[in-house]
Amino acid sequence: MANDAGSPQGPVTCGSWIWRPENLNLVVLGRSKRGDSCPSLLQIFSFDPKTTSLSTSPLTTYVLEAEEGDPIAIAVHASGDDFVCSFSNGSCKSFELYGRETNMKLLAKELDPLQGIGPQKCITFSVDGSKFAAGGLDGYLRIMEWPSMRLILNEPRAHKSVRDMDFSLDSKFLASTSTDGSARIWKVEDGVPLTTLSRNSDEKIELCRFSKDGTKPFLFCSVKQGDNCVTAVWDISTWNKIGHKRLIRKNASVMSISHDGKYLSLGSKDGDVCVVEVKKMQIHHYSKRLHLGTNITSLEFCPGERVVLTTSVEWGALVTRLTVPKDWKEWQIYLVLLGLFLASAIAFYIFFENSDSFWNFPMGKDQPARPRFKPVLRDPQSFDDQNSWGPVDM
Repeated sequence: MANDAGSPQGPVTCGSWIWRPENLNLVVLGRSKRGDSCPSLLQIFSFDPKTTSLSTSPLTTYVLEAEEGDPIAIAVHASGDDFVCSFSNGSCKSFELYGRETNMKLLAKELDPLQGIGPQKCITFSVDGSKFAAGGLDGYLRIMEWPSMRLILNEPRAHKSVRDMDFSLDSKFLASTSTDGSARIWKVEDGVPLTTLSRNSDEKIELCRFSKDGTKPFLFCSVKQGDNCVTAVWDISTWNKIGHKRLIRKNASVMSISHDGKYLSLGSKDGDVCVVEVKKMQIHHYSKRLHLGTNITSLEFCPGERVVLTTSVEWGALVTRLTVPKDWKEWQIYLVLLGLFLASAIAFYIFFENSDSFWNFPMGKDQPARPRFKPVLRDPQSFDDQNSWGPVDM
């Protein structure tokens, strides 16, 4: 869904996936104002996994007021029922999604603690949806409980200007980076700074994402070293840097990690997209010039498919199917388990029939040898003869 120069709608400024309870993948896009005739918009689109495309027309459209400005960033709650959008006028709003696909609506709600606080470039929910964080262009960082909006952290001088941030899988930590190249770790429950990541004098830490597979406690960061860009890894138990690797040739503009934590993705300032398997840190997908010559503004993995959503001001929103190994479906796993169970049962039966059991009485010397295989069907007449008692004298 590329932007059309002749379209009355404004360019796409941000976008995100919405995972609905009915296993429906939707996409929310924010569009900026174009001239006086087209206002800023929020639009919801359906996604077709068979064609790997978004619907040609939105399921619903929300027209923003002129005083709200343009959408900057979108953060979707884990439930898929609502999301938060930050605007260029310096405020944030919550939007509740209700109704079915054929009749979907957006209900806006003011967030009083986030009114008139300045443009928030970075907004995000914790994995469990219990926390919400907002980082401003002025370097102000806020962490709040959701949905009560109780302030946990209210730090006006967290950074020079917030560049990126992410919650850890267990919601204990928040990592945030600054435009000056520094990165800090915050202890969420206590609302206090924990540590500052170490770096060399010629390094700038730009992007950050925690591992999400539940087994490797790592923090991945995009680090600019002069003209080169590398992906560095920190151990979150010690906050020591344990290594780095160059994955993308161009400077990265956005970073994302899949919901199951298997894949890490980088989007470049020239429109390239690189997808890496976290376990081996090897490239499994590379889309060169996906957004030709344009800075990728948002990049996100689809919750239920190996598909990524990317947006840019020039090329709009694009969905791309990844060339990665296919995941096992749940029914395939159960089928394999059933096959193993049947194979084990057959092997046990064959073994039992061809070996003497501990519980069998020993055979006499004059008794015939035990047959290797007992007939499955017996002669009914012989069976009755062997089990007949005959008359008994009392």
